[in-house]
Amino acid sequence: MGSIQHSYPPGIHVPCLTWFRSDATQSIDWDLQERHLEFLVSSGLHGIVIAGTNGEAATLTPEEKSRLVSLTRSTAQKLGRPNLPITCGTFGGCTQAIIKDTKLAAEAGADYVLVLVPSYFHFALDSAAIIEFFQEVARASPIPIVIYNFPGVAAGLNVNSEMLETLGEHPNIAAVKLTCGTIASVARSAAKFGRAMDGNAAFVALAGQSDWLVPCQSVGGAGSVTGLANLYPKTLVELFNLYNAGETSQAEKLQLQIAVAEWGFGKAGINGTKWVVAKYLGYPEESSWCRRPYPKFLDEEKRVWVTKQVKLTYHLEKRL
Repeated sequence: MGSIQHSYPPGIHVPCLTWFRSDATQSIDWDLQERHLEFLVSSGLHGIVIAGTNGEAATLTPEEKSRLVSLTRSTAQKLGRPNLPITCGTFGGCTQAIIKDTKLAAEAGADYVLVLVPSYFHFALDSAAIIEFFQEVARASPIPIVIYNFPGVAAGLNVNSEMLETLGEHPNIAAVKLTCGTIASVARSAAKFGRAMDGNAAFVALAGQSDWLVPCQSVGGAGSVTGLANLYPKTLVELFNLYNAGETSQAEKLQLQIAVAEWGFGKAGINGTKWVVAKYLGYPEESSWCRRPYPKFLDEEKRVWVTKQVKLTYHLEKRL
């Protein structure tokens, strides 16, 4: 294992939301989940991420994640995209738990795994320990890993650009998702491993939000893994394509518009994101609640605000 480098496909990857019923155990609403996956797959997105932060990874059982991956693959096959890249998030408190998750993801049909450093013992994890963690997981994983750098949910642990220079050399580490917003890490990765769109970079960096997609691409990044694609997949693909086609003026103009909507998602939180996606896509409100104890998105003032933030881009999405 870990002997062949697999480049992570550039483009727009969506961390798919997970939809739950309003029953006592908040079981997954599989009918709505399939409906949402059909919407995403048919939109032309470059990849689907299952069990990311927006997918409420920390609340999902291994069996649920496996079924979500399998459903994503069968949906892609049904819609004529059998080779659509699928990334599955991992979650656990120790290295062996993460490794087990990578194997389950591979068995279910995932192409890549998204790996967040376990942070319960964050006070003991220095740079050397974090590097060793990712390398051990990469050696054992049957599929390539994507480093997930999100200090906000990892007790402040940051996989900085110096660490990425070392980790990117591993043949089974394909990419990093930078939810930290550090564009310098994109530039430094591209300086060492090559620009993503040149087609020869074995290790690439992606923006963790869409509000800096153009800046990310401008310094050699591969694209974005963005929750906003749950609502505006075609618009984000259009933005990605405009920049890569050299239409920089149009891309920059659209980027400013996207930034407004992205801020709506970011400030509203996952519960607000799910609520507004359900509102615009016509899903039942009772299926938009996060798994407890994440609170429901009930504040009317916040609802009005987030609806306003995303409204402008909605009309553009409908025209594409």
